Amino acid sequence: MMSYVVMGVSGCGKSLIGQAFATAIGAPFIDGDTLHPAANIAKMSRGEPLDDTDRAPWLTRVGQALVPPGTVVACSALKRKYRDQIRAVASTPVTFLYLRGQRDTLLTRVSNRPGHFMPPALLDSQLATLEPPGPDEAHLVADIEQTPGQIVALFRAADLTDGARGRT
Repeated sequence: MMSYVVMGVSGCGKSLIGQAFATAIGAPFIDGDTLHPAANIAKMSRGEPLDDTDRAPWLTRVGQALVPPGTVVACSALKRKYRDQIRAVASTPVTFLYLRGQRDTLLTRVSNRPGHFMPPALLDSQLATLEPPGPDEAHLVADIEQTPGQIVALFRAADLTDGARGRT
């Protein structure tokens, strides 16, 4: 059975789509934000981007959360090496469900999320860090201009059993 990471930059809808997708397939859902160490939350709340040292324990926790096959986790997974770390820890097949969006749409979304620890000022650093999944990675891509229902339907309609590779 496959596990899934709903990935993308802040404001793309990882938590919303992840929860809806998990519900649709009858799988457990974990919001990766809940797996961050307190120091990471504090750093991001101050408007400071995380570095690779900050992310390492978090990515390990994300991978561990995927160990029960069939789990869905929302996690930015911005770089290939982060996704590699998640896959290595999970030791189960993982498909990345990449939510792709335009900066203007993303900025509008993050600017209208009161109380979230991730400030809009960090969006550009996330966009600069983002390495979309490569053709050799099991993944699907959805444009966030679609409705959540359309995105979930797209992911559900895909044949994920063979490790989807770059389908939109």
